[in-house]
Amino acid sequence: MDKNHQVIADFSIVPLGQNETSVGRYVAVAAAVKAFKNDKGLDYEITAMGTVLGAKDLETIFEAVKQAHEAVMAKGIKRVESTLRIDDRRDKQRTMDDKVNAVKAYMKQV
Repeated sequence: MDKNHQVIADFSIVPLGQNETSVGRYVAVAAAVKAFKNDKGLDYEITAMGTVLGAKDLETIFEAVKQAHEAVMAKGIKRVESTLRIDDRRDKQRTMDDKVNAVKAYMKQV
């Protein structure tokens, strides 16, 4: 993982209007991770509730989200709802791993 990330984002995409309760095959994990793999400036981690993205700039994050959106729509979905939360910290370098390790360190203090 690149240790120079400044932008970390949490992203999820959910298809709407499907006639079934399971949407796993439509979500970003199933349809868009292939698009993420093509982006050399992007790190990602799949979680149970979405995907965490890491990149050096906002443009890379936005492009990855667009690719995910288009990949899901290409599966024939007519409507999707996406959530994007961005942590753009510019006072020091941070990575996805740094953030997780910081939480784990605080947990040991409790």
